[in-house]
Amino acid sequence: MKKLFFIPLLAFLISCQPSKITQSWTAKDVVPKKYQKILVLGVLTDNDNELQVKIEDHLAGDLKDLGYNAVAANKVFPPGTFIKGDTAKAKAAVEEKGFDGVLTVVLLDKMKERFYVPGRITDYTTYNRYGRFDRYYNTITERIYTPGYYGEETKYVWENNFYDLYLKQMIYSARSSSFDITSKSTLAHTYGLLMVNNLVEKDILIKPVKADAE
Repeated sequence: MKKLFFIPLLAFLISCQPSKITQSWTAKDVVPKKYQKILVLGVLTDNDNELQVKIEDHLAGDLKDLGYNAVAANKVFPPGTFIKGDTAKAKAAVEEKGFDGVLTVVLLDKMKERFYVPGRITDYTTYNRYGRFDRYYNTITERIYTPGYYGEETKYVWENNFYDLYLKQMIYSARSSSFDITSKSTLAHTYGLLMVNNLVEKDILIKPVKADAE
């Protein structure tokens, strides 16, 4: 019976990984590069401003840990700098700060999903531990009457693009999904690590010595 409980639980855990990349693209002939200053820019609605700040901060922090000079947009640009449709203003603001790389984080979709957590299932291997009926009855009723329940979590669908401002082109793009199973801070942390590792894996970034970035 333990196996019957373990299988659906394992399937649930696998399907609800905090963050995972579903597809990615890299421009041809791209080689790993040591960027001097990377901007991390989140593109979310005003209702998700708290999450945007956390995502930007965690991604910038993870890039710094890798040895890069990375800056979260919320730390250097006032609200309203990046307005939909005003590309000239955004381009001028980024160039003025001396960035040579931009990593954008766009929230494409957000939806609620329900999941089922099974109740406690009887383990028949414990039956011979109880010599008296009352002990057996009390223990076993506790096991079989612990009900399962439905929970709800938010699924986020993201698009990430990396722009080389020297080449003036996008050189990397990825779609990913994540769940806020515990908290937005945990989501931002796991998501940041996932994206930074993938940028290295796809030969967009190199792993410079930290002293080189200072």
